[in-house]
Amino acid sequence: MTQISATNTPDSLLFISLPAELTTAVTQIEQAKSWQDKYRHIMLLGKQLPTLADEFKQADAQVKGCESQAWLYHHQKNDQHFYIADSDARIVKGLIAILLVATQGKTTAQISQFEVATYFDRLGLSGQLSPSRTNGLNALAEAIKRYAKESVT
Repeated sequence: MTQISATNTPDSLLFISLPAELTTAVTQIEQAKSWQDKYRHIMLLGKQLPTLADEFKQADAQVKGCESQAWLYHHQKNDQHFYIADSDARIVKGLIAILLVATQGKTTAQISQFEVATYFDRLGLSGQLSPSRTNGLNALAEAIKRYAKESVT
């Protein structure tokens, strides 16, 4: 990880496109037949998401509404939005990775049209998550949308 900036946020060079393996892993979740297989793939996906350095696990980066601790950072390059996120819970980290696959490198317009419920329906995950996980997932999706909307100049 790079040096900590004066504002204690990750260096803009860390905000990059996600590896193709994450997209492939989300496709495997979509194709899995049972909830147990989907859950296993989500957990594996969480392991593939890079860990955020402890220095960046700051209160002002925490996503409110998540039962587990989750941190989210945003950076805009031209009209594309990039995120770095992490969680202390493996399942949440996997769910974050799923959200990032859908939103990383997208435009403000694309992110504003993103519907997490529709996306999770398509992946076969709706109704499988506990209410608290669903609330946390929605909070993360809303934070992603809010960052994209607020950065419009």
